This record gives sequence, C-alpha cells and structure tokens, in this order.
Amino acid sequence: MELIERKVTKIGNSIGITLPPEVLKQVGIAQGDDVQVEVKDGKIILRKKEHLQLPDGVDAEFMEILNDVIKKHDKAFKGLVDR
Repeated sequence: MELIERKVTKIGNSIGITLPPEVLKQVGIAQGDDVQVEVKDGKIILRKKEHLQLPDGVDAEFMEILNDVIKKHDKAFKGLVDR
C-alpha cells in the first residue's frame, strides 16, 4: 500500500482532508457518495456507505430507528449471543 500524505485544511466552515481521485477509485467512492467514518483504536476508518434495498413495507425511517436501538443496546445483544 502506498503511503499518501495530506494536509488538514479549512473547507468552508468545516475542517477536512482531500483525497486523490485514484485513492477513491480504488475503494469505489465517487463524488456525492455517502461514507461512514469510524474511530477505532486511535485510527480513522473511512468506508463507503452501503445502500440496502429495503423489503416492501419497510421504510427507511423504521430502519434508522431500529439501527439506533441496536447501537444503544449493542452490549446487551452481544451478551445474549454467549447464552
């Protein structure tokens, strides 16, 4: 893997890091795509957000609420796996 250095800079009212097009192409990210940012063990992990096709009758708002509940009770759910 090639090491790429970038400078943290002001972008409008935000702070950001630009990424070269060839890096984005390698991971399948294009302008306008949604990404997820995770901080783990002092590192930033950036990944393209996956868009799932929801079954008929299930709307995006319900899935967001369900996702929030799962995140909130993640430790309890993981504890159930060990039972």
